Amino acid sequence: MVLVVGAALAFVYQVLKPTQDENVANDKRQQILSAIHVVAPEGQVGVTYDKYITDEFLTDLQGSRVEGDAFGVNMSSEVKKPEGERKLPVFVATTDEAKTVYVLPVYGAGLWGPIWGYVAVEEDGDTIYGAYFSHSGETPGLGAEIATENFQLQFVGKELYKDGKFRSVDVKKAGQKPIDNADYVDAISGGTITSTGVQSMLADCLKLYDAFLNNLQTEKN
Repeated sequence: MVLVVGAALAFVYQVLKPTQDENVANDKRQQILSAIHVVAPEGQVGVTYDKYITDEFLTDLQGSRVEGDAFGVNMSSEVKKPEGERKLPVFVATTDEAKTVYVLPVYGAGLWGPIWGYVAVEEDGDTIYGAYFSHSGETPGLGAEIATENFQLQFVGKELYKDGKFRSVDVKKAGQKPIDNADYVDAISGGTITSTGVQSMLADCLKLYDAFLNNLQTEKN
């Protein structure tokens, strides 16, 4: 009986796995689309993704394009590697305004678990076009607010460079300002640790794209 049940479960798993894998992939596609303010119609995530995302590739710390599967990169594994060994995915999107933007993944830690997201940077290699963040277990009404549109829209138009140097974007308590002239957004009230986690996540992950973003700035000028 045990063998029969085990075989049945294994069969069901094999049958359902392709559908489960596709659901996971579509969730990732929608997260990337959310960074450019696009919500796919129900059942059309793949089609919508292919419409807006025109290229996917990896870059290295020198900003050069390298071979590899950008979509298949697991960020939770990559952040554990030394900086020089990390794969750095880039998703190139064309927006409804015919802008070319570059969507970069970020991954970090909140209060209760992982947080992650995608930041879309404009062709100038500096200005944020959009941002999407999510989490696995932050407190509803507090840290979980990073997944809300109100928090994410604060990042639109913020700049990643000041006086030619990478500064990322700070997340500060209302009324506070960074001491290094960086652009900033208001932290979540009552969600200090998660807000700090977002700030660290952006700084730690986006700084690895410094050479790539500088290349964009050079091309634009």
